[in-house]
Amino acid sequence: MNRRRSGVASAVATILRSGTDLVVPTICGGCDTPGVPWCPECAATLADAPIRLDPRIELPVDAWALGRYRGPYRRSLVAVKEHDRRDLTRPLGRALAGAVVTLGRWGEIPDGETLTLIPAPTRRSSARRRGGDPVAAMSRVAAGRLGPRVSSLDLLVTSSRARDSVGLDARRRVDNLSGAIRLRHRWTDPGPATGGAVLLVDDILTTGATSAESVRVLARHGVTVHAVVVVAGA
Repeated sequence: MNRRRSGVASAVATILRSGTDLVVPTICGGCDTPGVPWCPECAATLADAPIRLDPRIELPVDAWALGRYRGPYRRSLVAVKEHDRRDLTRPLGRALAGAVVTLGRWGEIPDGETLTLIPAPTRRSSARRRGGDPVAAMSRVAAGRLGPRVSSLDLLVTSSRARDSVGLDARRRVDNLSGAIRLRHRWTDPGPATGGAVLLVDDILTTGATSAESVRVLARHGVTVHAVVVVAGA
């Protein structure tokens, strides 16, 4: 009887999934291939070796990206940020984890007992509009993928006085973020991140203004960032 119920439940679930696809078709977040949320081709593309970035605003550490902001890199990030595809934070987080492993193998991340991933800050209004902070979600997925000695620490926040950076040039982005990034109230003492290796994680690096200010703020509180790792470089 239990097997019969299990079979019925499975059939009902299949029918419901099929009906949902008729209303909201499942498509790959990187290339619009129908029938899958994330296709093997896009997964393979994002698994390529990371590339070093040279942002307009000089950073005190190296910055790395999974790839350039085009193709599946761009499509997936737009889908997450503008079309509520929160399911994509998981494959993007896995891709970030793969890049961290590669950078460690290349010797670009110092050896340490622990590794802390710190998500770049997102304005609270943007996080609320998107149903959560996608960068923090990707960072948590990556940390979980990398093992027990790796953690994701949501240390930074952007104040409400900072404008949306879209349309701002490099100088105005720097001015916009100067003094606008700070530690969260619960992390006045960021002890867990002061030992071991630390990476700043973000979705996209354009001018480098957010990364530069984030690294500066963390350094002021005794946290040394060793590299910046992002999904895409503009």
